[in-house]
Amino acid sequence: MSDKKVNTSKTADKTNNTVQGDFIFGKQNYMLMALGVVVIIIGFFVMSGKDDIFSTTKLTAAPIIILLGFVIEIFAIMKKNND
Repeated sequence: MSDKKVNTSKTADKTNNTVQGDFIFGKQNYMLMALGVVVIIIGFFVMSGKDDIFSTTKLTAAPIIILLGFVIEIFAIMKKNND
């Protein structure tokens, strides 16, 4: 018979896993993402409508608001989680 060493540390490591580490982003990241989505939706509402389609609000302000929403989204994704 041969002497085989059983590695019991693998089974011990599996039982110590916690559910807390399953999320990629933190709470602040998700809040910023939600803010970015809301800003994008506001930009599309400002852009919508049938009267005076060539207004400055629809041609200039609404796209800037939408781009601001996308910048917020990128910042929310790239922000380092401090938790």
